[in-house]
Amino acid sequence: MHSQEAHHPAPLDELPSPEELLRFLKDPRSYPHLPERVDFVQTHASYVFLVPPYVYKVKKPVNFGFLDYSTLEKRKHFCEREVALNRELCAEAYLGVVPIARENGNLRFEGAGEPVEYAVRMSQLPEDFFAKRIIANGLFGKTELDRVAERLAAFYSGQPRKESVLDWGRIEKLQITSDENFAQTEGDIGKTIDRVTWETLRFFTEEFYRQRAPLFERRVREGWIKDGHGDLHLEHIHISPQGLCIYDRIEFNDRFRSVDVASDAAFLAMDLAFHERFDLGLYFLEQMARRLNDPEMLELTDFYCCQRAYVRGKVESMTARDPLVPLSAQEQCRRRAGRYFQLGLRYATVGSRPTALAVLGRVGAGKTTLASGLARELGWEHLSSDSLRKELAGLPNGGRPSEEVRSWLYSPAFSEKTYDELFRRALDVLRTRSGCVVDATFSRREERRRLHEICSQAGAELILLEAQANHSVRRDRLQAREKQPAVISDARMENLELLDGRFEPATEASGQTLLRIPCEESAEAAVSEALHALASRKAATP
Repeated sequence: MHSQEAHHPAPLDELPSPEELLRFLKDPRSYPHLPERVDFVQTHASYVFLVPPYVYKVKKPVNFGFLDYSTLEKRKHFCEREVALNRELCAEAYLGVVPIARENGNLRFEGAGEPVEYAVRMSQLPEDFFAKRIIANGLFGKTELDRVAERLAAFYSGQPRKESVLDWGRIEKLQITSDENFAQTEGDIGKTIDRVTWETLRFFTEEFYRQRAPLFERRVREGWIKDGHGDLHLEHIHISPQGLCIYDRIEFNDRFRSVDVASDAAFLAMDLAFHERFDLGLYFLEQMARRLNDPEMLELTDFYCCQRAYVRGKVESMTARDPLVPLSAQEQCRRRAGRYFQLGLRYATVGSRPTALAVLGRVGAGKTTLASGLARELGWEHLSSDSLRKELAGLPNGGRPSEEVRSWLYSPAFSEKTYDELFRRALDVLRTRSGCVVDATFSRREERRRLHEICSQAGAELILLEAQANHSVRRDRLQAREKQPAVISDARMENLELLDGRFEPATEASGQTLLRIPCEESAEAAVSEALHALASRKAATP
């Protein structure tokens, strides 16, 4: 392989500028096999050139702290490292490292001069069999995941115990990565991640480390930290009837590759969820746990799915900041980053199972404000009984109807009709999506019991969030509604005592399924309180 020959470093003034290098690599005449065209894509760390039947990848001269390609020597080293590591799971694709030299003033692959850059050369895999494309066509399912799980389980099981690798599973080492992630994304607050999400995810991570320390220690002791893949998502899986290639294993940082098997598997599960297939993600994790005879890994997978989503959000944010990335692509990266961070928030607060968050409370407690804020942060549908009641009655959301209309609109019969439809819609959502926020007073135990039955039918979890505010705050809010005609709720001061008298406290719920959320401050503070309470619960749930 040419990269292993002895070379003296090229003088710095001979190194190509990014512009010169890109001109060379985008020109079909630069390649020895003279391809008809060159397709160019880039990531935060690499330039990739598709020149059938090959792919050439050149590392950018960047230093992100966790990844350092800043010198030619380092880029050469990591090109060679990439080829060596990836031949374990994708030998057929990684052909070698090719030097780029300056010959008679011009750049040339494998030229006679000293190398000024290096490229990883790969065989181009057939486009039709990339997992990301297959899943978009609805053809990637349990059969394909069984093949991936079988290959990975054999890969992990074949590794000898290595103390230097196991050491990376200790909490103090894991914190290096998570602290780095939060530090490197703080500047993205307000761009690709909002402050409430950033703070909640940081809180969840620290709380999980604190509450689950014995579990992390046991994983190290039992040898579940392996020299894994490190970047296992759909884009890095090529699966055809003839073979399976899992490629792009991380080479630039051993820390990112030396992970718990639960972490490696969680990356793929998270990516399946990102493509709206939470069900396949759960199936894959269960298959990995079974094949490795490691049921305990499932206690960690939501945590690691959260971490993996955060990493993807960070990477997309970094690419969006790259001035060499076109503006339209930057905007796409920002949108993807936001989706990844939102997915991480779901894992940190409710996990991977379908979940209904039922926001209940006394009149004026702030439940609708809390529910709409949670739905926005989680990207879930907000099912509101107040809005639904008026929809069923053919009335506009804004404006309080007359006393005569209210008498039948809030009659027991119409209220039952409203709750029936609310439960029907919740069931539809829970059967097809990751969750929803259900917003109603839920003042009667019977209503809460029926919602619990609906969740059981859908195989979903139910968490009750009771919005709470003191009597004077609730009274002030109800009085303020007189001057706010757009308020959907029709409850006013005159109804306060009557409705309070009808409210049956949720004493039937346990501390794990009922969270009381103070809602006396700002809407953002209430949402933050709720997310932190959910994250704390998630960190503590065995």
